[in-house]
Amino acid sequence: MWFTRVSIKNPIFATMVMLALIVLGIMGYKRMAVDQTPEVEFPIIVVQTNYDGAAPTSVENDVSRPIEESLNTVGGIKTLTSRSYEGISVVTAQFELGTNMNKAMQDVRGKIDKLKSSLRDEVDDPVVTQVDPTAVAMMSLVISGDARRSLRDLTDIADNTIVPKVQTARGVGDVTILGGVKRQVNIILDANKLESLGVTASEVANAIKANNQELPAGTIDNNEKQIIVQVKGRITDLQDFRRIVVATRGAQPVYLEQVAAVEDGIKERSSASLVDGVPTLALSIIKSSGTNTMEVADNVRAMLADLQKTLPADIKISTRTDQSKTIKSAVDDVRNTIFEGALLTIGIVFLFLHSWRSTVITALTLPVAMIGTFGFIYLLGFTINTMTLMALSLSVGLLIDDAIVVRENIVRHVQMGSDHYTASLEATKEIGLAVLATTLSIVAVFLPLGFMKGIIGQFFHPFAITVVIAVLLSMFVSFTLDPMLSSAWFDPDAHKPLEKKRGAKMLVWFEGHVEDFSNMYQRMLRWALKHRIKTLLIALATFAISLPIVKVIGSEFLPQTDQSEMNVRFKTPVGTTLDQTTNKVRQVQAVMKSEFPDIDYTFARIGGGTSGSNVANIYVKLQPLSRRSHSLEEMKSIVRQRLVQIGGISISKVSGQEGGPAGAGKQIIFNIKGPDLAKLEAYSAEVLNKLKGVPGMVDLESSVAEKKPAMDLKIDAQRAADLGVNTSGLATSVSGLVTGTSAGTWRAPNDEDYSISLRLNENQRMRPEDIANLRIANGAMGSDGTPTLVRVGDIAQVVQSSTSNEIVRENLVRRIQLDANPMGRSSGEVSADMDAVLKQINWAPGYSFEAAGDSKDQAESAGYALGALGLGVIFIYMVLASQFNSVLQPIAIMSTLPLSLIGVFSALLLFKSSLNMFSVVGFVLLMGLVTKNAILLIDFINQARASGSGREEAILDAVKIRLRPILMTTLAMVFGMLPMALALGEGSEQRAPMGQAVIGGTITSTLLTLVVVPVVYTYLDDFGVKVKKFFAKDDAATSYTH
Repeated sequence: MWFTRVSIKNPIFATMVMLALIVLGIMGYKRMAVDQTPEVEFPIIVVQTNYDGAAPTSVENDVSRPIEESLNTVGGIKTLTSRSYEGISVVTAQFELGTNMNKAMQDVRGKIDKLKSSLRDEVDDPVVTQVDPTAVAMMSLVISGDARRSLRDLTDIADNTIVPKVQTARGVGDVTILGGVKRQVNIILDANKLESLGVTASEVANAIKANNQELPAGTIDNNEKQIIVQVKGRITDLQDFRRIVVATRGAQPVYLEQVAAVEDGIKERSSASLVDGVPTLALSIIKSSGTNTMEVADNVRAMLADLQKTLPADIKISTRTDQSKTIKSAVDDVRNTIFEGALLTIGIVFLFLHSWRSTVITALTLPVAMIGTFGFIYLLGFTINTMTLMALSLSVGLLIDDAIVVRENIVRHVQMGSDHYTASLEATKEIGLAVLATTLSIVAVFLPLGFMKGIIGQFFHPFAITVVIAVLLSMFVSFTLDPMLSSAWFDPDAHKPLEKKRGAKMLVWFEGHVEDFSNMYQRMLRWALKHRIKTLLIALATFAISLPIVKVIGSEFLPQTDQSEMNVRFKTPVGTTLDQTTNKVRQVQAVMKSEFPDIDYTFARIGGGTSGSNVANIYVKLQPLSRRSHSLEEMKSIVRQRLVQIGGISISKVSGQEGGPAGAGKQIIFNIKGPDLAKLEAYSAEVLNKLKGVPGMVDLESSVAEKKPAMDLKIDAQRAADLGVNTSGLATSVSGLVTGTSAGTWRAPNDEDYSISLRLNENQRMRPEDIANLRIANGAMGSDGTPTLVRVGDIAQVVQSSTSNEIVRENLVRRIQLDANPMGRSSGEVSADMDAVLKQINWAPGYSFEAAGDSKDQAESAGYALGALGLGVIFIYMVLASQFNSVLQPIAIMSTLPLSLIGVFSALLLFKSSLNMFSVVGFVLLMGLVTKNAILLIDFINQARASGSGREEAILDAVKIRLRPILMTTLAMVFGMLPMALALGEGSEQRAPMGQAVIGGTITSTLLTLVVVPVVYTYLDDFGVKVKKFFAKDDAATSYTH
């Protein structure tokens, strides 16, 4: 290698190049943002529309369907999904990857703008947003005060002081109040008094608006100055509302207090939050798109510290959930894994090289290559996250491999009598092409992984590219720094007897065992070369026996992690009020706090967003792993078993920390599609009944399992027409009385505006007969000038019924969702059993089912990963064929690839792990790693044969010489991966299968490589000789004829 000669001849220049790499790396490391996962763009646009008071069926017909039909013509949409809830429509357009999302946003907004005018007047304008996976709730705060502070007071302080201040912190996108009780002026109408005085709710609302205004009345210019004329009609004292004249009846004024009560009250609550059963006010902080979680969290904490000084003494702001702490813990854990792996690897190097100086020369490759990598990945725009750090922890063994091979060969040449300068040059030259081929093999397998399709491809892109950069840098450093130091830094231990070196006792013991293994291996190889067919049959039989292990270990998309966090969701019966659900939450939190000492605290959220008042989400913070007596899986099991004993609730899920490339939610999801909702509901009931027998499945739910109670007003069209009322007028009037009508705002003495709401007394709008007895205006006037009122029951029949809680459509077809979680089995096994049950259902034409969630992600990712593996194998073959100038020898080298699976499956079984995306990545690394040992072996065999040795002699000599570096690189890789495989830190369970797969595959493939590769080599060599003879005869025959 020319740069080896340059570095040996110019040691100062080589040192400066290494320092430049370190400086570049440190600069990159300091400037790189820290986050938990890589930045992934989700090509998803959401259109959300509010339709207050509307039932899901009305939302579907009046809002969701028109939006779907409008967006269906937008190009590039992969899946169009609509969800219709009570009062809310959410339409989600998922685009094909690679779609220009700026243009897609323009197209969607254009379609929505055209549609707005055709929607009903009661429907709010649709809001179009692009999904940003990083814009998530990164922190939640709890605001508390002393006993004198009501929840309304706290909400007032939060709304007017805390939230505006927190929103100014750099990087904060939005702040949402949870469990707040907002102040509001409530005008509580009395239906009986309205009827007796002949006053309508609209008259009352209009009177309040007209008498509570501040309006301009022009200007006066008197040649000296200009004077502004204003009408100051705003009501400042709440008591003055009572004296507003709302109507005139019989020449007498009707005051507001005659038909309604005026209350300084609160808005109707739609959500609540509790910490360990105590109602609290919480703030959910969402960061802006593209910002760094750690930086934003620091900015918020600094802002809160300043804000706390200006708040009343009793107001305290405490942090309940903080994603930045989870990220820091995960990143620190991976850093520790790298450090521990590096120390173990360096220890292995010392045991083999018997010299601290040789160990230091070899070990210097690690910091230079690793620090230098940070510089390059910074230039590529990557962040420091668990994936990039995992790539570096995975690379620990790889980075030192090249240096081990180079240094070991240099030491061997020195011991053969060469001086340090010559040994450094000749040994590096001798091994150069083999090391280049091994490095390119690793690059060949990781590059396709970095460019996989799908969201998972974006997720693993930084991981794969980081590995590629690290191994290329490692090769460069091994070919420059290692030979330069070896030539310039004389090693006095090189010629010392083993007994006189430092740590002699340990070294002698270790060397004795290596020598015993070498002798045993030599005997084994001689036997294998004499019994080649038996050797191959034994290898194939071992491989065949290992395949059934796959069914035992099971499969899943991503392994579950233990971050000392749990999420519990439960539901009360549909239609349960917020207060009733809150009482159940208190009961659940009391049980969790008193009966489970491993739980630190619980933080509950009820309702809010698209969740109904019957849905409770509880965030459970566990004690740190080191202080717990139960693992996360055990906690999930015992907590679920206890909660199912509480009456009046149904457990929706008990899971660990949510998130990842697939998003949050249950692991197993199946969708059933069809045109008719009633038939889908029937299928749902049938399927739920049959799925109950699937072992290892918990939290099974259907999106249509429960109906929401409703009241239907069935209008008599003829009667209504006779009385002058139409459907629209009836709906508007009843909605104003039942749901409420806005009557403007009131500016309080604290100079804040509060909404005024007009609504019937709660006792007069609860039952069907209450609705039937309501009086509404028909637009006509009586002889005395008063509005004519019509009883609702005279024009419509009020009946109790039920309606869907949620209606989902996908690609213009109705869909229901079945979801569940696994327990005690892998998600892949449970999903396969559920799939088998669903296939037994007799589906009518037009009805079908499909897997979604983790099952779908797993199937897609498996396809992408297999494609990447296939490309990797092709690229490795091309590299090896070029290296050895042979089309047959690469086959001998690559014969070890399937044999490494024996160790992969065995290790996963031993560690009780599953086959998942991370263990597959571990196997991808093995493809490059196992070929590395075979390359070194075949390269030396070829060199020996080129020098005149016979085939068997060359094989035995090459194996004897290369056994030591092969064992060194194998053990370095195993011990480098050991901290990752043991998964000792919180959240390390996700990385563990990767380390376990690498360790198991490395050990078995190395043992088999040393025996099987030489045997396969001999067969291919014999085949090659026969082919040459065959073509030689053809050439001779051709020459003879001419």
